[in-house]
Amino acid sequence: MPFALIPFALLVIPVLEIAVFILVGNLIGLWATLGLVILTAAIGSILLRRQGLGTLRRIQSEINAGRMPGRELVDGVMIAVAGVLLLTPGLVTDTIGFLLFVPGIREAIWSQLKRRAVVVGTSGFRAASQQGETPRDPRRRPAGPDVVDLSGEDYHRHPDPNSPWHAGDDRPDNPGNRTLH
Repeated sequence: MPFALIPFALLVIPVLEIAVFILVGNLIGLWATLGLVILTAAIGSILLRRQGLGTLRRIQSEINAGRMPGRELVDGVMIAVAGVLLLTPGLVTDTIGFLLFVPGIREAIWSQLKRRAVVVGTSGFRAASQQGETPRDPRRRPAGPDVVDLSGEDYHRHPDPNSPWHAGDDRPDNPGNRTLH
């Protein structure tokens, strides 16, 4: 959706929601309409939890297998949008939210996105080798010693007159007085 349509949608959706509330309220009554809105929010939160956790497990398994979880990430975004729409009071947004929970509709949206978007993987998601090697992030530093062991003779405190912390203070606890040899 182009960004120019967002202000239009912010105006049209509430007007549409009010019109649908009035129509449904005339058909089934005020309390039944309000109950329907509360019921859809409750069902939406249950669906969000169930499908969201399943999607998170699929994302984790794809990452553990060394594959880019593109499809699973798009599913996760659509499920999150569906949950927000269902928790938003309104029958139109509830309908759209329930449609996004249907896997077939998410599949159709994914196939449209797949044609228009290019997912570029990093070398961090390369497949593991056949010797049982696990995938690693190439930006990660190689393992090595991070500890520098100094003896008492190697560490001395000397005032540094050029230090902004010195200010003529030669006390041993002054941070500007510490140097390594």
